[in-house]
Amino acid sequence: MASLDDERALDLAFPNRMGRSAFEASLPRAAYVDDAFLELERERLWWREWVAVGREEQLPEPGDFLSVDLAGERVIVVRNRAGGLSAHVDVCRHRGNRLTQAHQRADPASGETPGPSGTFKGVIRCAYHSWCYELDGAVRNAPYLGEADDFDPAAFGLHALALDTWGGWIFVNASPERVAAEGRTLAGQLGEIPARVARYPLADLRTARRIVYDVRANWKVIVENYNECYHCAGVHPELCRIVPAFRDKGGANLDWDNGVPQAEGTFTFTLTGTTDRAPFPGLDAFEQTRHKGELVYPNLMVSLSADHVAAFTLVPKAADRTLVVVDWLFHPDEMARPGFDPGDAVDFWDLVNRQDWTVCEGVQDGMTSRFFEFGWYAPMEDMSLDIRRYLADTVGEDAIRVQPTEASA
Repeated sequence: MASLDDERALDLAFPNRMGRSAFEASLPRAAYVDDAFLELERERLWWREWVAVGREEQLPEPGDFLSVDLAGERVIVVRNRAGGLSAHVDVCRHRGNRLTQAHQRADPASGETPGPSGTFKGVIRCAYHSWCYELDGAVRNAPYLGEADDFDPAAFGLHALALDTWGGWIFVNASPERVAAEGRTLAGQLGEIPARVARYPLADLRTARRIVYDVRANWKVIVENYNECYHCAGVHPELCRIVPAFRDKGGANLDWDNGVPQAEGTFTFTLTGTTDRAPFPGLDAFEQTRHKGELVYPNLMVSLSADHVAAFTLVPKAADRTLVVVDWLFHPDEMARPGFDPGDAVDFWDLVNRQDWTVCEGVQDGMTSRFFEFGWYAPMEDMSLDIRRYLADTVGEDAIRVQPTEASA
């Protein structure tokens, strides 16, 4: 991922610098509150990048599908007859009818174990004129049309998206031609993340519980909150009791690569810091007693404990609204044990999550003030600068340049 040089970024934000070398300017106000900026993100980011949309386990059988909101574009991910996965735009090539209209709701829902949005019975059939498509998107039948009508089925297949998987998650890319022409693979976007969490059996894990939160905040506010712990001491007292390092100097010295140490005698994210679940097999000594976290831009946040994973998938709905789909993943062997109960992890995370959403919504509301032009990153918030670097690389440096007034500078 390309990065802005820190000094150059400061010069962009503050032409006169004013001696504020310890602080960095955040993204400008428009990046968080303007619908026009979200539309720019859709064109340059959400429809060009690999975006996490669900888990493979949700589609166990041929015909099972997910209906996905890809930043305002409706997408179908379906298990095909060969056992693979395909992704298509949810639009009939004849007259544009939605193909999933009769089957399901579009948004994800809270539940015990999430499954498919619905199931196609053999083919994808449009309810309007009965055009039928194979599960891989090819036209199977268009009633009363044939060669005499100059109808070429090969020209009317569903619009395909690129699809790939990692760690049990499904990723789609709405610009398959760009993926092919420029070699923009999922592996390239993930970078070093798979290597850092290689000992966690992510693809083998299964979802025991899902909660969908409707957060009144821009998706970037949520990502920035996840990416720093300057706020932890004041916002998360329960969390800091089991991970004291989160409140030490505002979380300035956290070693995420080796994991963040927990309080003595604790090893997981529950109210007690303990559980009767066994650690994942294959973890090293650090990973059995420490916590790791990864941010997979743009929309997957993965928090890894020794016995469970909390995975956060962001779905932007508006400039000031984001669905946060949280899945709690456990090893199948533990889930098969009599009396298995994920509640200790779910209840703890639900408490922490709601604390986060409260402050995120307060930030979002405050940024609507006419006096807010941009915010500041304090020195211990260096990780938060990643969102600015990522936006510069995807949306463009010009779009995120801060132009402060004399009063703010």
